[in-house]
This record gives sequence, C-alpha cells and structure tokens, in this order.
Amino acid sequence: MKTVLVVDDEPQIVRLVSDYLEHGGFAVLTAADGQAALQLARARRPDLVVLDLGLPGLDGLDVTRSLRRDGGVPIVMLTARDDESDKLVGLELGADDYVVKPFSPKELVARIRAVLRRVEGMRSQPELIQVGDEVRLDVPRMEASIAGRRVELTPTEFQLLATMARQPGRIFTRAQLLDAVHGVAFDSYERAIDAHVKNLRRKIEPDPRAPRYLLTAFGVGYRFADLQP
Repeated sequence: MKTVLVVDDEPQIVRLVSDYLEHGGFAVLTAADGQAALQLARARRPDLVVLDLGLPGLDGLDVTRSLRRDGGVPIVMLTARDDESDKLVGLELGADDYVVKPFSPKELVARIRAVLRRVEGMRSQPELIQVGDEVRLDVPRMEASIAGRRVELTPTEFQLLATMARQPGRIFTRAQLLDAVHGVAFDSYERAIDAHVKNLRRKIEPDPRAPRYLLTAFGVGYRFADLQP
C-alpha cells in the first residue's frame, strides 16, 4: 500500500482528500503546517507528498526546498492562486505536478496515481541509457551520471531526460514531452516543461546558459544532443 502525506492548513480539505485517497486504497498521513510536514516526511518516508503552497509559517515553497534537499519524493502542489508565476516557481523547485484550488478530488487522485505510475514504471524497466561517453542513465534506479558526476533528479526530471536521451537528436514538442511525463495529455500547461528543463539544465549542464546536452529547438521544443563516443 502506498502512503501519501497530505499537507494543508484547511481541515476540510485534508478530510476530503484523505477520504478519497483512503477509498482509493492509499494510506494517508496528514500535517497542517510545514514544520510538521517535514518531520513526518523524514520519519515516515511517504511515497508522495500533496503539498499546499499557502501554509502558515514555513510555506509550501520552503517545504519543497527542504524535501528536495532530503531526496526525491514525488510532490504534487496545491495552490489557491491560478498564477503562472506560482506554478513555475513550484515546478522549478522540483514539484512533479500541481492542482489549482478549488479542485476535483477525483482529479487530484488521478494526478497522484499518474505520478506514482511513472515512478513505478521507470523502476520496472531493466534499461541503461548511454549517450556518448558522458551521459549514463540507470532507469530502474533513477540514477543519472553526467561526465562522471552523479546528479540528483526528481522523478519528473528523470523521465523527461530519459525520454529525450533515448532518441538523441530527435526534436520533441512540449506537448509530446507532457504526454511522456503524464502518460496522458490531460495537462495543457506546456510552460511546465520549460520549468522542468530549466531545472534540468541547472543540474546537468556545465554552463546552463550555453547548454551542451539539453538543446532548444526554437519555436518547437527540445532535443538531447547527439553526442559521439
């Protein structure tokens, strides 16, 4: 049974989300503030965190930063503000998906299942991706090595990188990458891909301003460099 940590300071939202998750076969942990969320996450190691951005005290962005320093647990953000900058900041900090309040609990559960399927799907694939002599991706372990350096990636970042690295030189549109990440193209927010790519470049590129690996196809999308051994 997968465990989901639900973090929100609105008790009615916590109850509603918990009920739907428990009915869907998940174990649920809950926290009403950021500090409690971090303590629970470190002690209980949930499989995924549902995290409200607008928490009192230590807000959701601060919690996301701390969770990312601790590891790669998948994060689905909740935000009451349908503001593009909020979404981009959260995604750039390493959240895997977002849902805007007011939301459908069924949609939230579907998003959670999609993220967890992604993680499980990668772990079940006995695949090693090698691009040139520099890039090595161990798919089941979700481990990335760039020029001999181990790089910590979130599940979404790893899947995006693996999708492009499997076919070096191929140009992927943002819509194709969204489809690869979510499994179904239910999210039309293509700027999310730009946020994840920005994060990836910050982690894997020697100079993110002059990318060597993750290249932009202007007006279309992105491609992984066809590195020669």
